[in-house]
Amino acid sequence: MIPKIGISETDLKKSTTLLSVVLADEVTLYTKLRKFHWNVAGESFMELHKLFEGQYSELELVIDEIAERINKLGSKTIGTMTEFLEQTRLKEAPKVYPSQKQMKELLLKDHETLIAELRKDIDTCADEAHDAGTADLLTKILQQHETMAWVLRRYLS
Repeated sequence: MIPKIGISETDLKKSTTLLSVVLADEVTLYTKLRKFHWNVAGESFMELHKLFEGQYSELELVIDEIAERINKLGSKTIGTMTEFLEQTRLKEAPKVYPSQKQMKELLLKDHETLIAELRKDIDTCADEAHDAGTADLLTKILQQHETMAWVLRRYLS
């Protein structure tokens, strides 16, 4: 059933299509954070182990919010790794086990990529899809990524 919430069916589709890409991005970053959490080693092991766990735990909540927003707008939510990998704007690194510094650099790059993409997505939702609710959700997510990126940037300074 199409929700009657003041957004046209066409605009609902724009928002849910965009949200599916954002969901794919978040799941991809979540998975990378998990991999790094499991494989970090060295002097700052416990500190980084906990840092990565904190970030992926935060993304778990973000992922659920995005999936529920897609449902609220009347669409089905993607949910397989194949679907996520087809839509993500991030790059995976299979069979790559980077150093602590490289992990932080890769994660920072991913957060910054998402921040830049989310800025465009917010404009699309607000201006093209006339969907203030989704634009607001994406703004909140952008701010979370800004904080996570800032923390990683401080480690690399």
